[in-house]
Amino acid sequence: MLRDALRIICEAEKEAWDKIEKARQDAAEAASQADIAGKAAIERTLARAESEIAHLTRAAEKKVTGDALELASKTANRQATIRARAERRLEAAASYIVERIVST
Repeated sequence: MLRDALRIICEAEKEAWDKIEKARQDAAEAASQADIAGKAAIERTLARAESEIAHLTRAAEKKVTGDALELASKTANRQATIRARAERRLEAAASYIVERIVST
């Protein structure tokens, strides 16, 4: 009876150690799976961020190009207006100079 009790205790102790080892292995496997899943999530997030950056960059370049063309058009129109006014003033100044020379 004592031997049976010792055998039962030894078996129970072995079972407990086996369960502990199995729990350690399960925990290590779970940690490994979590690490793999975490890395995959980071990669997906990185790819999505890079795609969004590329999209935003294209949109910004398109807007800048449009703004530059609009500014160039406004500048060309303003330049034409200033040139026309300057040519009128030049004609008036030339007429005035000729008139002064002829008058003297």
